[in-house]
Amino acid sequence: MSTAADLSLEDRARLLTGADFWTTATAPGVPSIVLTDGPHGVRRQVGDSDHLGLNEAAPATCFPPAVAVGSSWNPDLARRIGAAVAAEARALGVAVVLGPGVNIKRHPLCGRNFEYYSEDPLLAGALGAAQVQGLQGGGAGASVKHFALNNQETERMRISVDADPRTVREIYLPAFERVVRDAAPATVMCSYNRIGGVYASENAWLLTTVLRDEWGYDGLLVSDWGAVHDPVAAVRAGLDLEMPHGPASTARIVAAVRSGELDEAAVTRAAQRVIDLTRWAPSDDEPAPDLDAHHALAREAAAECAVLLRNENGALPLAPGAGPVAVIGELARTPRYQGGGSSHINAARVDVPLDEIAARGAGLGFDVEFAAGYGSDDDDPAALRAEAVAAADRSAVAVVFVGLTESEESEGFDRPDLAIAPHQVELLRAVAAAAPRTVVVLVGGGVVELEPWHDEVDAILEAFLLGQGGGAAIADLLVGLAEPSGRLAETIPHRLEETPAFGNFPGELGAVRYGEGLLVGYRWYTTRRIAPRYPFGHGLGYTTFAIDDLVAEVTGADTATATVRVTNTGDRAGSHVVQLYVGGGPGPVFRPRRSLAAFRKVALDPGASTTVTLALPRRAFAHWDANRGDWVVAPGDYTLEAGRSSADIDVDSTIALDGDVIVEPLGMESTIAEWAAHPVAGEGFRAALAGSTGGMPVDQLLELAGSMPLGKALDMLPGPAGDEARAQLEAVIAGQ
Repeated sequence: MSTAADLSLEDRARLLTGADFWTTATAPGVPSIVLTDGPHGVRRQVGDSDHLGLNEAAPATCFPPAVAVGSSWNPDLARRIGAAVAAEARALGVAVVLGPGVNIKRHPLCGRNFEYYSEDPLLAGALGAAQVQGLQGGGAGASVKHFALNNQETERMRISVDADPRTVREIYLPAFERVVRDAAPATVMCSYNRIGGVYASENAWLLTTVLRDEWGYDGLLVSDWGAVHDPVAAVRAGLDLEMPHGPASTARIVAAVRSGELDEAAVTRAAQRVIDLTRWAPSDDEPAPDLDAHHALAREAAAECAVLLRNENGALPLAPGAGPVAVIGELARTPRYQGGGSSHINAARVDVPLDEIAARGAGLGFDVEFAAGYGSDDDDPAALRAEAVAAADRSAVAVVFVGLTESEESEGFDRPDLAIAPHQVELLRAVAAAAPRTVVVLVGGGVVELEPWHDEVDAILEAFLLGQGGGAAIADLLVGLAEPSGRLAETIPHRLEETPAFGNFPGELGAVRYGEGLLVGYRWYTTRRIAPRYPFGHGLGYTTFAIDDLVAEVTGADTATATVRVTNTGDRAGSHVVQLYVGGGPGPVFRPRRSLAAFRKVALDPGASTTVTLALPRRAFAHWDANRGDWVVAPGDYTLEAGRSSADIDVDSTIALDGDVIVEPLGMESTIAEWAAHPVAGEGFRAALAGSTGGMPVDQLLELAGSMPLGKALDMLPGPAGDEARAQLEAVIAGQ
């Protein structure tokens, strides 16, 4: 195969844009390869091409999207899904699968939240890295996306994000960093949006300073489809491949090199990365994937991803022979199992919840009656509701499927509110009033408001979007053939007005300000002591667990380990997610009340116990110091909290870290308080203050004037006294 050095400038420039919608360009000795959408399946289009999921694609297994996988809290599951997707990708002639997406769920109304894992960067990064490892271990390249600060669909192709450096580093970049460092993805995809007014595709700080220089990434940088505005600026910033295609871009790049506007070495580097990417090309005789095995994995994954939010009076699981069950809701008969847009998979097969529940009922001795409850705009909602209420009145349990349709949430637009359709709310309340017991199955790619019907129902199963095996998984969970083990990867609020970014989403006049700063998701609720409807990490099961005996110890330079005992105290096997948080921490910066530091999912038989050991690296305790441009651990005490959600802590322990002792240089712009607190000069400075305060205690003087720059204070001293003091202090400054 040719190297970039073997090619003409024109050929090298041609490699930097696609040949068509899904394939890279060719050059002498360089083949083209196919990149196509994922990440929860392969969208290999067989006819007209598009990036919104509009045209036909080859059949493939539709696994649970990231919104569901996030709630599994299981990196091994993400890895297995990635390996299965890779096998199908290679069989379909695909070299690179465009995924996973690890953007943070900043706001629950983002229309693309179904494609992202979590509101927490640690959880998103762990799952994203595992999926990339599975994909690439299976022979398909991955493309972690959308880099970076792409957290809404409103004006997504031009919105400019305004976020402070510490927030960017601690919330929005760590998941990408984890994937890059732990999994070395074949490609990183830049996002559409601008950051501080500069498009991500042209942002040298993002693409080169952070990604390549700091994180050591040496793979290929590809644009989101249509994200490049100035191809010359993009190459200069570090982008390698513009997609989908751009003959005009090739001509502009060649002209820029010849005019001296663009360094030819940048073109050569980018072209070589495109050439290197072709190593992911599948062979012509890839084995056919085992779609039966993949469907079984899709079912298994779906069962592990659903979250049991509420279960009053043992409403679930449905008992054998407990009486007739009314299944209500068109979503039970016509299931929604994936999001809308570029990741829309042509599922190889689909399990229908109604059929699966009826099959379980036949085996367990209860009859199933169906009522649509709601339908298309042409249907009579009152008549459908009356039919459903009648079925509920005849039942022992009503299982009601409600949620969001694809017309209400999708890539390309953000939702206007958290509500489900009013006719669904009316149906729920009417059914709950008629049925002896009511179980709600929630379907959708984002969280929804559960008011005002929440307290009127007995159980709520948050199914999100569970992929093609979701119908069987829901049925198994309802009847107890599977144990609910999902835990929320995002907070469910009572109402939109209590969410962190309310008033700062989706922005205005072409810009969005991340005014909530670090307080994204559960960090907001725990720090401000606001109780949401359901907290991050929450989830019930059909068994119970106890967490105790937390032991934490420092193991190295600002690193630690924590061990905790977990016991299944119930009468059936189940899984529990141990969540370890760092509770606040010492100054000198503001810290959220609670931040996830480690987690582990464990499966235990009834009565069994296990000890879980969790490692805490230095970054678990560090904050980003924007002045120093580095991570800093403040010396002092840190509380470790183990629990079952961000709001439900079982045990805690405190450790002391040496941290980074930073001696800041002093100057005339340093404040009086900074001089007084300095570890070297502070003692002498305080002694000098004590002799010149006229009897006022030094601490009182510092309260009054501690924030004043020392130079300004000296300017106020009269004549020789001021000159003498200034000379003495300048000598101290010079001697640092």
